[in-house]
Amino acid sequence: MITVEKIGGTSMSKFDEVLRNIIIGNRKGDDLYNRIFVVSAYSGVTNWLLEHKKTGEPGIYDLFVRDQDYSAALDALLDKLLAINQTFASIKLDLSIAEKFITRRIEQCKNYLTSLAEVLASGYVDKQNILLAAREILASIGEAHSAFNSVNILQNNGIRSTFVDLCGFHDAEFITIDERIMKAFANIDCSSTIPVVTGYTKGTEGIMREFDRGYSEVTFCKIAVEVGATEAVIH
Repeated sequence: MITVEKIGGTSMSKFDEVLRNIIIGNRKGDDLYNRIFVVSAYSGVTNWLLEHKKTGEPGIYDLFVRDQDYSAALDALLDKLLAINQTFASIKLDLSIAEKFITRRIEQCKNYLTSLAEVLASGYVDKQNILLAAREILASIGEAHSAFNSVNILQNNGIRSTFVDLCGFHDAEFITIDERIMKAFANIDCSSTIPVVTGYTKGTEGIMREFDRGYSEVTFCKIAVEVGATEAVIH
């Protein structure tokens, strides 16, 4: 029996409470496991990356669209993400390891966006597809950040946990969202580890193209189907 649970951005920003009340609660030993957590970015992060979900205030994506200085904006974003990391030091986030991870991911994002911008400037490709790719890349940053941190915190609190990164930053596999999820969980034993999964999933169909800002709920539902979950919970 496996439960899949979705943690939203506001709750993720209060991860000390999530750890204490949701992940641990009254559970001990083996009762901690057979659960999968799908996480959103920390509150506000996806707004900074894309645009404000409610007001429409532009984020870094708009700078890329207008060929403005998105690189400097990503540097500023990194400072904000590192500040968020600081708030979890008290629950044993290893700040050095967490900083290395997100710094590397931001640098990779810059490299990908620079390459996309160069291709876009050539005039040989469809602009809309390039912009959608940029939107996908940016969207993935927030969930990678929060999921990695969560696993590090769990491990440092004596809970076995596995980082399931569905962002596809390190591979060029041309596979669907469902195929990526199936591959990611093929060798995970949920009875002995808590998988913490990015709410963003890279796939050939483009999760942002199909669902835009509702993508983390889609990942959540697809994982529940893939693992045959007995219960799916949104916190």
